[in-house]
Amino acid sequence: MKRMMECVWSVLILGAGLARAQVMSHVAPGQVDTRRSSEYGQVQQRLARGWNTWDAHSVATQVLLPERLAIHVGMKHNSTLNGDAFLGDALIGRLDKDAEKVTPGLHAWDGSYTRADYEWKGHKWRVESAHDGDDLVMLVEPLSKIEHGLPPTFVISANFLWNKQGFVEHVSDHLAAKTGVESIPIYLAREAYASEASEKVVNVPVEGAYFATNESFVGISTGKQRTMEEIRAVLRKQWDSYHDSLKAAGANGPLLDAIETTLGWDTIYEPEKGRVISPVSRVWSVGWGGYVLFDWDTFFAATMAGIGDKDLAYANALETLREETAQGFVPNYARAGGWKSSDRSEPPVGAITVLGLYDKFHDRWFLQDAFEPLLKWNRWWAEHRDMQGYLTLGSDPENQPRNLDDGSVGTWQGAVYESGLDNSPMYDGTTYNEKTHLLEYGDVGEMSLYVADCDALATIAETLGKTAEAKELRERADRYRAKLKTMWDDKAGIFLNVNLHTGEKSPRLSPTNFYPLLAKAATPEQAARMVKEHLMNSEEFWGEYVIPSIARNDPAFKDQQYWRGRIWGPMNYLVYLGLKNYDVPEARKQFAEKSYALFLKEWKENGHVHENYNAITGTGDDVVSSDRFYHWGALLGYVEWMEKQ
Repeated sequence: MKRMMECVWSVLILGAGLARAQVMSHVAPGQVDTRRSSEYGQVQQRLARGWNTWDAHSVATQVLLPERLAIHVGMKHNSTLNGDAFLGDALIGRLDKDAEKVTPGLHAWDGSYTRADYEWKGHKWRVESAHDGDDLVMLVEPLSKIEHGLPPTFVISANFLWNKQGFVEHVSDHLAAKTGVESIPIYLAREAYASEASEKVVNVPVEGAYFATNESFVGISTGKQRTMEEIRAVLRKQWDSYHDSLKAAGANGPLLDAIETTLGWDTIYEPEKGRVISPVSRVWSVGWGGYVLFDWDTFFAATMAGIGDKDLAYANALETLREETAQGFVPNYARAGGWKSSDRSEPPVGAITVLGLYDKFHDRWFLQDAFEPLLKWNRWWAEHRDMQGYLTLGSDPENQPRNLDDGSVGTWQGAVYESGLDNSPMYDGTTYNEKTHLLEYGDVGEMSLYVADCDALATIAETLGKTAEAKELRERADRYRAKLKTMWDDKAGIFLNVNLHTGEKSPRLSPTNFYPLLAKAATPEQAARMVKEHLMNSEEFWGEYVIPSIARNDPAFKDQQYWRGRIWGPMNYLVYLGLKNYDVPEARKQFAEKSYALFLKEWKENGHVHENYNAITGTGDDVVSSDRFYHWGALLGYVEWMEKQ
């Protein structure tokens, strides 16, 4: 997946940003990609339209696509005691001591309504936005009173992003954003009693035209001048529309709200390739130069988007596949600037994702677009990661181009990163063969996910009438499933990993030891033992919070650092999918309920969707290596949504 230390780095160094210069790209934004089918091209055209929080660098910025016009809401702190300061960009989950705190509120899929609360240097305020046809309205509302000290100054600025030609100027009572073809007016609205001039000059690091005001309530509208009451009416209308959609979902309303809001805030426009995508979080994207797509993370985002936004689901699945390397595999990561992990992949969950979306929406073109890259990736695993008939992990240093910033290439750590479980205790003491570039380790979890990938891809091939490929995939699934079955340990009552250097089975247990349920490799009797003796065993995996990433009785459980004991949404999701293949309804029901309860804990308290959670306390805020708004945390709620279907 990603690197643990990079996670710590990203959340520590990103401070409260100043207004930034326009991003320049070596690839023309919106450039037509000839690899896109016409159907998928239309998907991206539908997505990349209208006002939304498209800019990865700030949730306080609204951008109009395809014009690429941005409106920024900044705040100047005025104080002779603490010094002047300006907050131009804001992100959810920054952790340095001077950073802003952003509590995300509602965010509709299409950006038709958004709300977020901000806290910085003793000031608290709320920013709401809503669509009125093609126009945007915004309201900045103070949530705290200044009893001692100077009031803050809100600065509303506008510019064009991503090397777009155009300029913004202050014209009479509004800002005029001009592209050469059209002029888009931007108006400031204030309460009727306001008397301050909006064109006043303040000393802030903002280039171009802006409004600046010390008034407590500030309204913004595009297209035409609107009063504060008119702006509030638009906001109420869109707020009501959002909640009406939740009511229509019935008991699933809270789940839909959580997932829609999470993906809404994490979805951005990526200018280098001219596409809408949902990276894991904005903090991660900014730390990696503008965006970063991790393989299985983004496939899971596609799955979750399927509950409310088909186009976004398709975009996340296909854009992940379109990052394939020259060697034919989907990389561990693809980041801004075109850099990828050419040495390693990540768990193959693409085919089960694509098939799941097809079963829901039945668009044949989507299968056709996804099939070839999925097939190349599937073949790559068998050709490059087979050792003694087992699937294992690896890192190939000879693959080009090589990312020189990645020091893990061609090492044990690089191979372990391919698991997506960066520092899992399962891999402690394993051997990396520097000649074969493989980890000498038969991996139950990796083999199970691969068998499930073969099964799903074979079904896709059959649907597309590709009989030869379907036969190939069925045979490969059967071969690796047969090998997986040999990893069953009757004494332990579960499938065990095999050290291929020593030939010994490993007694260390993690949720991946349950993945054979997903591959349908366990007999009903074996599945019953796995659930009774291990999953629902409070000394190993059961408890108030499930499912820890290493057994509770493992010495590493107490670490509660990253994959050493903490709870991760993707593990819960994959274990749940496995439980669905067997007649264990009560275990499945309780597992889904516990997962959802864990998710709701910090969602209700702080609006956080964590990268991982403490398996003892159920919190995510206890460590810096747990991003505060990482979309796959919502998989904990998604399993409950699946259970209710």
